Amino acid sequence: MAHPHERISLSPHDRHGIHRRDAAWLDERWADPGTRVLPVAGGRVRRTGRDEGGTPAWVRPDEAPAGTRVLLGERDGTTSFAVMVDPDSVADDDRSWASLRELLPVVDGHPDAALVLHAVGIGEWLAVTRFCPRCGAGLEVAAAGHELECPRCGRRQFPRTDAAVIMLVRHGEPGADDELCLLGRQAVWPEGRFSTLAGFYEPGETLEDTVRREVAEETGVLVGAVEYFGNQPWPLPASLMLGMVAEAVSTDIVRADDELEDARWFTRAEMADQAESGELVLPGGISISRSLIEHWYGGELPGSW
Repeated sequence: MAHPHERISLSPHDRHGIHRRDAAWLDERWADPGTRVLPVAGGRVRRTGRDEGGTPAWVRPDEAPAGTRVLLGERDGTTSFAVMVDPDSVADDDRSWASLRELLPVVDGHPDAALVLHAVGIGEWLAVTRFCPRCGAGLEVAAAGHELECPRCGRRQFPRTDAAVIMLVRHGEPGADDELCLLGRQAVWPEGRFSTLAGFYEPGETLEDTVRREVAEETGVLVGAVEYFGNQPWPLPASLMLGMVAEAVSTDIVRADDELEDARWFTRAEMADQAESGELVLPGGISISRSLIEHWYGGELPGSW
């Protein structure tokens, strides 16, 4: 049975990487009236309507706005593209465009979810990657939106992904009534909101060492054994979340930096009672953080962000 966070990528599409430089093939697919196109502006997607229930607004190629064409791929015989519109041409308060975070509840479990994540990830990257890091020249789009080439020095750029660990830190005998789970909260979050700890990988580390460093930096808790749990693409703007389960060898919490406002240990009974009452607000069901927590808890929990 799939964990909740896996719902957004349960229907992978054939990305047709071998056709990204085949202009004739791309033109043929674009001319097909059955092809679908998703307008994207940086990290925002055009949606049907202007309210929270609006879904991604796929259009036919002849209805697509002007912009950079990006091949997403094919699923069930239908080819999908995205068109990247200049983000500056879309007003911040234009509710017909929605961020991926706004759309996550709508695409949760939908077959198009993986396509939307693909489109937004490329859109975010193209919006912020304009100049060659080697010589400073303006970059040109290539490979159906999946590469950027420098016309001056020839260096190619590829979509950036920032590896980040997200970890369920536990202490005690697995499954015991007094086993503990460590959660933290940021000061900017609404009252009662807690989540698993997370942080970015640094060069030269193993992923296990990244977990140990981040937990120690944020809470002072020392971690021993670390096991891989799963992963989730998270193009907000460009992360791959690597889920881990970490075994703590200490329980004293000493917050050495300002990243967390609070960090607490919870037993299963405390977590269930506080989630039921609303005192504890846990991450949404589509996030890998929720999957980690419910995997440790052993079942579903009430409430979510």
